[in-house]
Amino acid sequence: MSIRFKIVLVVLPLMIVTLILGGASSYFVASTGITRIAKDFLGFKASELQKYAEGQWLILLQNDLADRPEMVKATQAGIENFASSMIRSGTEVIFAIDNKGQLAMSTGKITIGDEERAALLEMKKEGKNDLTTLPVGGVERVVKGFGFEPYDWYFLVSEVRDTFYHDVDRITYQTLYILAAASLLSILLLLIFARHLVNPLSRVATTMKQIISSNDLSQRVNVEYKDETGQLAHTFNLMVSELEKAYNQIKSYAFSAVVAQKKESRIRNIFQKYVPQELIDRFYENPESMLVGDNRVLSILFSDIRSFSTISEGLMPDDLVNSLNQYFSVMVDIIMNRGGIVDKYIGDAIMAFFGAPVKHENDALESVRAGIEMVEGAAEFNRRQLASGKPEFRIGVGINYGIVTVGNIGTEKKMDYTVIGDMVNLASRLEGLTKYYRQELIISESLYMKVKEDLPCRLLDTVAVKGKKQGTRIYTVQKTVTENEDKAWALHNSAMSLYYNQNFEEAITRFRQVQQLLPDDPVSSMLIARCEDFLKNPPAPDWNGVHVMKEK
Repeated sequence: MSIRFKIVLVVLPLMIVTLILGGASSYFVASTGITRIAKDFLGFKASELQKYAEGQWLILLQNDLADRPEMVKATQAGIENFASSMIRSGTEVIFAIDNKGQLAMSTGKITIGDEERAALLEMKKEGKNDLTTLPVGGVERVVKGFGFEPYDWYFLVSEVRDTFYHDVDRITYQTLYILAAASLLSILLLLIFARHLVNPLSRVATTMKQIISSNDLSQRVNVEYKDETGQLAHTFNLMVSELEKAYNQIKSYAFSAVVAQKKESRIRNIFQKYVPQELIDRFYENPESMLVGDNRVLSILFSDIRSFSTISEGLMPDDLVNSLNQYFSVMVDIIMNRGGIVDKYIGDAIMAFFGAPVKHENDALESVRAGIEMVEGAAEFNRRQLASGKPEFRIGVGINYGIVTVGNIGTEKKMDYTVIGDMVNLASRLEGLTKYYRQELIISESLYMKVKEDLPCRLLDTVAVKGKKQGTRIYTVQKTVTENEDKAWALHNSAMSLYYNQNFEEAITRFRQVQQLLPDDPVSSMLIARCEDFLKNPPAPDWNGVHVMKEK
């Protein structure tokens, strides 16, 4: 947005507000005065008509003629004539209604509808004499009413609303026209003034653009005024003069910087295929720290293709490599999109971790979401495989969460940015357990504690993996569960509590309920068999529910 329009946007609201306040003030004074006069005039007519009617009735009373119908009708006719003499416009009507809402008198032709009659009777009943607006004869009218008890009539002096407020509406439109004309004139004058004010700045900007496009630092700006804009032009000329002196040196430095940047970019592009981008950034920031290890809490993910040896035997080498590369492409994209780092490929297996070299608050949750999406991605990949006549890749994913050592392992000649430690081994064992429990994804208890509030989880077992005596609980997890799965998982988790308390008969009952909801569920079938075996051969007194995995 140009300075010219900024000036307009700043000044114009002040001018417009001033005009609006002045116009609004004049409008309200004029419209209020006219409305008050119109109301007073309508009220005056109603008052005079009421006085006249009361005077006519008093004459009848004084002459003992009030009980003679013909005299009463004569006075009513006189009142109607008096009312007619008060009419000043073709739309004004004075009329009266009786106690049934019927027209008793009218100075003009008017028809009262049923709903309108009900409203008028309500006003008569309340004895309302305030100025009000209501429909009469299908037209909005401003009315002033009063009751006249001798005849049991209710008089109404009325005027069509548009006629009553005609002068007010005229003032409204005139005020709006004046405000619009004044605003347009203000905008025009303000644009002319702003243009005159901003022209010197525009010339400075134009000269600067020409210098940028042509690299001609010999151009200068004419100093037109002895004010701030003139000082700006003079200062600009001085700046360009100094820039011209340093131009050759700047070109030399720029050329050197471009050469160095291109070299760095080539190095980054090469090593980014092997090392995470964050690690390359850290190397350029602090090369001396690259051989220093760090203990950190990470999520470690292992995935593996089941029966890969069998699959590889049935494919030609080029088909195998092509399929494997397509599979890796899907899996790696998922891991990296969730903020993970692919550590290495171990044959057909993938090792990845989350939380290094850059740590995020939700690394644990993102690692599990990555595992779920890898299972989903494998299903989509398999649909393409089957469509092309190639075998499916059935995968298992194991994820653990714990303290590991992360850093560049190796020497200055050959390094590998990786993670090592007991938690890494456990993650690998969890991936191996996916085959035994026939689950595509298994996570550790430490990871379950991080994600249980965000994702539905199911306790599978408490196991002691190879090389471990202490047991750890393992879980499977999904993005969402069906209604049957939700009920079944809740039953399964409660059955596991019974199982750990050695209440095997009740646990069998719960596990069978799980099978009714999930007929092909392998975990509940496995645990039923285990409970039945314990009923025949009770566990040792120190049994704590840990299932020791047998070495193969």
